[in-house]
Amino acid sequence: MARRRFIRPQENSRKSPRINDRIRAKTVRLIDQDENMIGLVPITDAIERARSADLDLVEVSPGSDPPVCRILDFGKYRYEQSKKERANRAKTKVVETKEVRLGRSMKIDPHDIAIRLNQARKFLLDGHKVLIVQSFRGREMMHKERGHERMREIIETLSDIAKVELAPRMAGRRQTMVLAPDKTKIQKVLAAKKAQEEKDSELESKE
Repeated sequence: MARRRFIRPQENSRKSPRINDRIRAKTVRLIDQDENMIGLVPITDAIERARSADLDLVEVSPGSDPPVCRILDFGKYRYEQSKKERANRAKTKVVETKEVRLGRSMKIDPHDIAIRLNQARKFLLDGHKVLIVQSFRGREMMHKERGHERMREIIETLSDIAKVELAPRMAGRRQTMVLAPDKTKIQKVLAAKKAQEEKDSELESKE
C-alpha cells in the first residue's frame, strides 16, 4: 500500500492551523495520535513522530505557551472542522422580520387577504418574524375597531404556528403588529403534515 504523503503547509491558508514545518515554536506540548499527552517535546522530535506515524503535526492551540500540537490526519481534521463550522452556521440562522401589507386601505378583497396570509404563513414556517401592516384612508380612521377586528382574525388564523410578539397598535394612519414563529407549534404542524403525506402515499400504493 502506498505511503500517505506528508502534507506540506499552504502559504496562503491563513485561516488554517500551522502544521508540520510551518510550526514556529521550538518546543511544543505534544498529544499523540492516540490522544495521549506526551508532554514537552522539541519541535523536531514532534515532527519526526508525526512522519513516522504517516500523519501530520497540527498546532491546535497556538495561544498556549508552549503551543499544543497533535499528531493526526490533517486532511480528515480539516474536513471535520469544516463540518462543524457548517453546522454552527446552520444553528445561527439569521431571523429576519418580513413585512406583509394588507393593502392601502381597509377596502381589500378577502381573496387578497388570503394571499397575504399565505405569504405570512410561509415566512413564519421559514422561521422569520412577520410585521403585519394595515393602512387606513380618509374616514376609515373613524372606525379603527374594524382594523382591530381584522388583526384579531389574523391572529386566530395563524395561531397554529405563531404567537403575538407585539400586539396591534396604531401609528398614524397605520395599524401594525408583529407575529413570531412558535417553534413548538410549527414542529407539531410539520409532523402532522408528514404523517398525512405518508398515509396518503400508503393508500396510493394499495390502489
